[in-house]
Amino acid sequence: MARILVTGGCGFIGSHLCQVLLDQGHHVIALDNLQTGSLGNLSAMLGNDRIEVLAGDVEEPLAAIGPVAQIYNLACPASPVQYQRDPVRTLRTSFLGALNVLDLARRCGARVLQASTSEIYGDPEVHPQTETYRGSVSSFGPRACYDEGKRAAEALFHDYARMHGVDIRIARIFNTYGPRMAVDDGRVISNFAVQALRGEPITLYGDGRQTRSFCYVEDLVRGLVALMEAGPGMRRPCNLGNPEEVTIAELAERIAGLSGLPALIEHRALPQDDPTRRRPDISLAVAHLGWRPRVTLDEGLRRTMEHFRALCAPRAPAQTAARCSAAGPLPPRRGPRLPGPAPGLVGA
Repeated sequence: MARILVTGGCGFIGSHLCQVLLDQGHHVIALDNLQTGSLGNLSAMLGNDRIEVLAGDVEEPLAAIGPVAQIYNLACPASPVQYQRDPVRTLRTSFLGALNVLDLARRCGARVLQASTSEIYGDPEVHPQTETYRGSVSSFGPRACYDEGKRAAEALFHDYARMHGVDIRIARIFNTYGPRMAVDDGRVISNFAVQALRGEPITLYGDGRQTRSFCYVEDLVRGLVALMEAGPGMRRPCNLGNPEEVTIAELAERIAGLSGLPALIEHRALPQDDPTRRRPDISLAVAHLGWRPRVTLDEGLRRTMEHFRALCAPRAPAQTAARCSAAGPLPPRRGPRLPGPAPGLVGA
């Protein structure tokens, strides 16, 4: 049994990861400041005495965290709506968060995994994207705070490995979806699901021919754990995602069909720097981790729609002010608050 820190542990992906680690018998520390995460995501785990929930911010030194064997750094807002809300803080979270978890890993002799992103590749000119592709990224567009923050974090991880011998892993995560996504998450599947279930027009940016590849959260977490447990040959970036590529228009049709309600499409202009194609080459993960996705998009969407169906109801014309219910359990037990200023943007 290992003592493992998960930053962003109350977030969408982080909470699923905490559950898997607990199921494996580990002692888990979930660190979050709840800016984008939710205490409710950990509600089913709170009866387990092997989980600690700490209120804290990765922008601050992690001096209050005792020795750990592994660190998963998932702390950062992950959707454009979230990370563009305060771009300077997003950059700080990416860089300072990486710096602080690396310092902790160096102090403890821990292995540390960075949750990087397919946004590293920008609007790619190579398709599908391999880990050797250096990307086509704007350094000053509206998405740059996230793209460049994650690129800087990767550089820092490699420098700590070279200079201090820190045992690193880097996961380049492609679009991920599933239960525990927030109603106001802001990513395409959650947006489409909520709009369809409320009986609202589905907002389609551009002509809908842009593509994405969606990985179910259960598969993604299995890949993260496999990468963490991999040998020293995997101290390099590794794509984790589902190579099944789908147009956004087709995705809207599938989600509308699952909603059971009539669907309308509302077209809007494509946001600046929005990638036109995105699909991972997962050859490295298949060869070295023995990992590949198992959940099909249709099955994953079905499970995800059930999650959102429990939160949302169709809006009647006279009830446009109605909101999705904020489903959530009683607040869980919380550990000591780490020293430092008010929490910043963390969560996965």
